[in-house]
Amino acid sequence: MSNPKILVFAGSARAESLNKKLAAAGAAAVREAGGEATLIDLNDYPAPIYHGDDEDAHGVPENILALKKLIAGHDGLMIATPEYNGFVPPLLVNTFSWVSRPSKDGGPEDVLKSKHVALMAASPGRLGGVRVIPRLRDCLCELGCIPVQGFVTVPSAGSAFADDGSLANEAGQKGLDALAARLITATS
Repeated sequence: MSNPKILVFAGSARAESLNKKLAAAGAAAVREAGGEATLIDLNDYPAPIYHGDDEDAHGVPENILALKKLIAGHDGLMIATPEYNGFVPPLLVNTFSWVSRPSKDGGPEDVLKSKHVALMAASPGRLGGVRVIPRLRDCLCELGCIPVQGFVTVPSAGSAFADDGSLANEAGQKGLDALAARLITATS
């Protein structure tokens, strides 16, 4: 049996995103837990704001079709999300709005259905993005995903990463390692 393949990404487009750093640390934790991690940047899959009339006129964007194929080719997802005023960031909402649409020209469908997902959040604030986790979990459940138990939040994330990209706080890194291990177990 091959190692589970996990697609890892952040719900942020910023070049110096704290959640991109967390996604990279998550990918390393997945590899350490025995999985194969594919770390992507959603900047490589741009799409217009979802609009039904745009979809009717042009179909699902090629970038989103490529992302759907990538998701379909992985056993699970690991998502690091920022928190926008306590809510799921627009980039993730738009991405999932498009990815969940049928492909009129063929291609994989229902790519999120029964997909195991691990959730994380990083924030420069003291709450670490904890308010967004249940909202993102609800969104993903509606799309058919199966969240693994628990989550990771990283408060004061501006100073939370060691030089090697891991979490500087030993307890935080152990929590990330445990989350990755639960995802690997769920997708095995």
